[in-house]
Amino acid sequence: MAYSPSGASPIPRTAVSSAAVAVCGLLLLTGCGGTSSAEGKDGGGKLRVGVLFPGSLSDDGFMESAYLGYQRAAKTHRGKVDFSKVEQVAPADYEQALVRFATKSDLVVSLGGQTDAAVRKVAARFPQVKFAEIGGPADAKPLTNLALYDPQQAEGAFLAGAASALLSEKGTVAFVGGAELPAIVNAAEEFEKGAKAADPKVKVLGPQYVGDFNDAARAKQSALADFGAGADVLGQILNLGHKGVAQAAQQRKGALIGGPIAHKCGTEAAYAGYVETDIGAEIEYAVDRLAAGKWKAESVRFGLTFEEPHNDIVLCEKPDASAQKTLDELKSKIAAGEIKTR
Repeated sequence: MAYSPSGASPIPRTAVSSAAVAVCGLLLLTGCGGTSSAEGKDGGGKLRVGVLFPGSLSDDGFMESAYLGYQRAAKTHRGKVDFSKVEQVAPADYEQALVRFATKSDLVVSLGGQTDAAVRKVAARFPQVKFAEIGGPADAKPLTNLALYDPQQAEGAFLAGAASALLSEKGTVAFVGGAELPAIVNAAEEFEKGAKAADPKVKVLGPQYVGDFNDAARAKQSALADFGAGADVLGQILNLGHKGVAQAAQQRKGALIGGPIAHKCGTEAAYAGYVETDIGAEIEYAVDRLAAGKWKAESVRFGLTFEEPHNDIVLCEKPDASAQKTLDELKSKIAAGEIKTR
């Protein structure tokens, strides 16, 4: 991924309740939370924003970080903008959910590169509606009504790689990602670049892709394989799956870099630090500009090079002076544009 709701552990859901959430979200869109948009696009003269969260709002990861921004935006624009959301949507239903939002919204926001194909298809069908995709392919191009916001997960992965290399006692680190999407593959490459920039001698194992951001059991298997191959610090881009990596780290006396939501150091065993990435700031960015009449279909890169940086690295144990200096220098080079992550 600092944020007050983030300290809470994800809330377990039964299979029945999860199914109910998905059905409720797709059929009603607003009945599962957010302000009702039943009046239609022009009801009450308010602007209307619909947000597709493919995953769980309590995943302690990308989706929850985004949801915190959704809540902040709803509070900021209370009385002027009506918000609707749907969570835990199956890939086969992305298009249906986006279409239902598009029929009654001024702005539709989709979270995650896994929604890229669906949001582009729906945006083309509804040229009068504004769309924003957060976390899509880094090299993608916006459409006339589709803005692309890059939370710079690759930048965060670079910092995680650097921190992992500086913290590693065995001189071997590794990266575990969720789905093998372009943005995640790129993040894995930047993790290795960050590790090598911090310590040219460090060994970086080949990246592991779990196939699902929320599968803690499979993530644990991948992490155990990395620890078994000699790594002692792991970077990751997972949602609920990071819990499995933490379990493996405890079992093998290793460590991991958490994020995008930072927790208080010491409250979670095996976490050597956290990458902070405020995904929700991008929802706020889109809604603020919509409300001000300044929204446009643009590509925006957030992170350390943005006006208000939303990425950072927090280490739980203060490294030695040399290691801290190296990390600070790398951050400064990113902020200055001397190091580019993409």
